[in-house]
Amino acid sequence: MISARIGKLALAATAAWGMAFSAAHAADITFWTWRQEDKAAYTELFGDFTKANPDIHVKIEAFDPANYATILSTALAAGHGGDVLHTRAYGALETFAKAGYLLALDPKAVPELANLPADALASETLRADGKVYSLSFASQTLGVFINKDVFAKAGVQPPATWDAFLAACKALKAKGVIPLANGTATAWMDEVMASVFINPFLGPQFVADIQSGKASFEDKRYTAALGRLLELRDYMPPGFTGVDYATSQQLFLTGRAAMFAGGSFEIANFRKQNPKLNMDFIAPPAPSAGAPRYVSKFYDGGYAVNAKSAHQADALKLVRYMGTPAYGTKFAALLGNISPIKGVVINDPLLAEVAKLNETSMPYIMAVYFRFDSPTGSELLQSGLQKMMGGSATPEQVGADITKGVSRYYKPFQK
Repeated sequence: MISARIGKLALAATAAWGMAFSAAHAADITFWTWRQEDKAAYTELFGDFTKANPDIHVKIEAFDPANYATILSTALAAGHGGDVLHTRAYGALETFAKAGYLLALDPKAVPELANLPADALASETLRADGKVYSLSFASQTLGVFINKDVFAKAGVQPPATWDAFLAACKALKAKGVIPLANGTATAWMDEVMASVFINPFLGPQFVADIQSGKASFEDKRYTAALGRLLELRDYMPPGFTGVDYATSQQLFLTGRAAMFAGGSFEIANFRKQNPKLNMDFIAPPAPSAGAPRYVSKFYDGGYAVNAKSAHQADALKLVRYMGTPAYGTKFAALLGNISPIKGVVINDPLLAEVAKLNETSMPYIMAVYFRFDSPTGSELLQSGLQKMMGGSATPEQVGADITKGVSRYYKPFQK
């Protein structure tokens, strides 16, 4: 009879939430994530946690990334969901925190928050109350991947300035190589590519001016930087407006294209798809010789505790463990991502180089500042970029449209 009851409960939970459920262990806690490809790594990481905490076992539930936010929201609204939750950062984090779905992480209860830099904490903070609701798990850096073998065969050096970049593109094209793999059919990647190349022209002062309202996206610095992207069209794949993200990746991975503008989050995937790829990750070209080559940096998300969890004490133990240098070091080694935790040791040479590039970085502007309200800055920029690169809008029109859209809610633009 007892077995029948447990079976019915398991079946009901599976039907309701699309997940496997077991009541076999009183101290079992669940970790919900969208990172399906990382399940094996998290299994190993949580195995280390259980060795130190033998009464706590962590079950991993990995969901389709495209539907994760909806699945998570639906479950939490009904008082369910995992005990520990993978969350996004910035505006996406606020959606869940302000609804009361997440437990605020008090520094006294989670002293490991002190292991994180201020900008990582800010990425997981609810602006309304200033409290941290998730422990940041990775920083991402936007820059330029280069195929070193393709460059060497063509006799071209990796460029350090914009003029040198265009000259390198011209030389590569003359050798029958597609210089830049990126197309514009995938909107979110258009924003990535744009940030890679325009941020060195903008610099941190522009970000400060945007925050204060001294400048808007109609500023000549911004529209002129957008205009630089038009110079790349001759060096992108033929029919680039129809070339999507996956195709761009393959062009780079197969050596048909010499460069790919993207993020450090690509490293592990690129290695998996082509272990023989001799690649490097470099900062984007500077406006001129000697000028800073700013990479764009942002935080990917964090680890949060479900406010309705029946196992909050155990969930907090897991989150505290995820904030330690030992966890961060193994996380970086297994997943090829940079942990923001202070004291983490990065042994991978390419990841170490990315960490070095982060010393000359600036924010991924739309993700960090303009994804809290609708229309988001990202939505406006992505739409504008596709029009601009396709020849149906000017940089000035794109800047004006972004400014108009975010002015609906962004107070510094309402002065």
